[in-house]
Amino acid sequence: MRKQYHFWPGKQRLDAWDVDRLILLSAGFTVEDVKLEDIYEIDVNYWFDETAKPTVRKVVEHAKLIGDVDMTYPIILGPDNRVMDGMHRIARAMLDNLPSIKAVRFTELPKPDYQGCNPSELPY
Repeated sequence: MRKQYHFWPGKQRLDAWDVDRLILLSAGFTVEDVKLEDIYEIDVNYWFDETAKPTVRKVVEHAKLIGDVDMTYPIILGPDNRVMDGMHRIARAMLDNLPSIKAVRFTELPKPDYQGCNPSELPY
């Protein structure tokens, strides 16, 4: 699996959580069904920003990732319901017309692995 981080605006630049660590921390959590309509991020610009433009190449890269997902793994949600891991699985569930997806949820936000970072500075 490719190295992944969850990014969120911090006090200075971005905070980042190592997805491998999020998976380990959430391993014993109860799996629940979450309605796709309750995931607000499906209606926002999630993968693209001023540094990652939605070129045809980038859209195709995401389409490949969506096609290759393993739906047996639950997505990971933060305490505020934001997606910390699993947006490609959510997109696949939407393509498959599923009403919900399996998820685990943090009740407290874990400390980020990196604070005030730039994604290009992290180890991949």
